[in-house]
Amino acid sequence: MLLAVVALIAGLALLVWSADRFVDGAAATARYAGMPPLLIGMIIVGFGTSAPEMVVSAMAAADGNPALALGNAYGSNITNIALILGLVALLSPIAVHSQVLRKELPILMLVTLFAGWLLFDHQLNSFDAWCLLGVFFALMAWSIWQGMRNPQDALATEMDEDLAGQPKMTLKQAIIWLVIGLVLLIIASRMLVYGAVFIAQGLGVSDLVIGLTVVAVGTSLPELASSLIAIKKGEHDIALGNIIGSNLFNTLAVVGIAAMIEPMAVDAVVLTRDWTLMAVLTAAVFVMGYGYKKQGRINRVEGGLLLAVFIGYTGYLISTVIA
Repeated sequence: MLLAVVALIAGLALLVWSADRFVDGAAATARYAGMPPLLIGMIIVGFGTSAPEMVVSAMAAADGNPALALGNAYGSNITNIALILGLVALLSPIAVHSQVLRKELPILMLVTLFAGWLLFDHQLNSFDAWCLLGVFFALMAWSIWQGMRNPQDALATEMDEDLAGQPKMTLKQAIIWLVIGLVLLIIASRMLVYGAVFIAQGLGVSDLVIGLTVVAVGTSLPELASSLIAIKKGEHDIALGNIIGSNLFNTLAVVGIAAMIEPMAVDAVVLTRDWTLMAVLTAAVFVMGYGYKKQGRINRVEGGLLLAVFIGYTGYLISTVIA
């Protein structure tokens, strides 16, 4: 058990560090390839911060623990909105300027509803996986099209300033960090999955609950770090964009890849408890961030409510384990 705890903690620490290196290397490589700043922010950074969830869930599914994979994906979405957006909004209210993000908010809501529809038969099979991945690739194509059409969007401006402030890398250095980050991500994910599964089995806790709590929070740390840094710089659209992009990746690509590797039976509680909360939180962010006839904004009161929901949800999950 001690070895499993050490593997879990070391895996989490290495996961955060390697994800950061992976994002830096990927963003720098994309710059050398001539990719517009908006696309780097929407696709490269969004993919990079979701890489921990993707690799961990793939590893868990390959090891025959699909519940851990699903719990990680949905738990990360809940953590991203309730914990990270809540905490960020408490520190500094989030103002939404980007028109691209205003278009992505309703898309995230529709994607969440689509994911819930697939869960209604209490299983995710290969066909469901192809559906999720098909929607994911369609959204990536749409994002590229949006990025080419809106080069002066507020998110593009913030991303351009953010990239300009980062240490310069040569192309060789960028590729090296990209590869090192990816390799260490895989190693860290293996350690994390081993530790989480061993602890869950030792304590008699379900893989789903471990995925929804410890693993979800751990794999969401890159989003937390990048959002806190963005809000400190006054880059509100990047902070929100990180969360929207990550949740789209988690709902479609992370779950899709896991279900492709290992089709899974889905416990009814996932739909009634976890997906339902994820959908309610997504709807709340949509209402607050879209703004309708006024500028979208998540204020401190709303941030506090989101954080309270996270504390209450996590407390409830822990109470079910203790009981």
